[in-house]
Amino acid sequence: MKKLLKLLPIVMVSLVITSCSTVRVASDYDKNADFNNYKTFAFFKTGIDKAEISDLDKRRILRAIETELLAQGYTKSENPDLLVSIFTKSEQRINVYNNAWGWGAWGWGGWGGFGPGWGWGWNQPSVSTRTQGALYVDLIDANKKELVWQGKGTGLLTQRSVEKKEEKIKEFVTKIMQAYPPQIAQ
Repeated sequence: MKKLLKLLPIVMVSLVITSCSTVRVASDYDKNADFNNYKTFAFFKTGIDKAEISDLDKRRILRAIETELLAQGYTKSENPDLLVSIFTKSEQRINVYNNAWGWGAWGWGGWGGFGPGWGWGWNQPSVSTRTQGALYVDLIDANKKELVWQGKGTGLLTQRSVEKKEEKIKEFVTKIMQAYPPQIAQ
């Protein structure tokens, strides 16, 4: 029983972390832009160079964006209609979980032995850190040099294997690009 109670905080923290692992998406767009006119794209190197992530992760993100745009029927071009840029943010979050076992929970007391009753119990807070990241995908009208669409994905970042990192990047990009082109009410 003692081992089970000691493992409970670890199990609870794991459940909280895994339940929060989805990517949340938001998007915004210029209502005056005619998204039907955009057929070609290229990457906006100046904007991409400013993203504060490794070159390997930049390439992973750009490959995923390219795959999504090609699947939507866009063509990569030297003379594009749209310029694609990215921006990233991350922040470290520290969480303290108190397992709510405290005075009066379990201990000596009750009916003369170990069990529920009045007494001193365990109070073992656990601390975890996680990195919350955001990926912004900007689509810029190449002729006007104006932002016409922005998608944002936020979620937990992990530093696991290369394969897991690629999966997470694909998940972010896929969910963000599902919001493009915007569904404009006529």
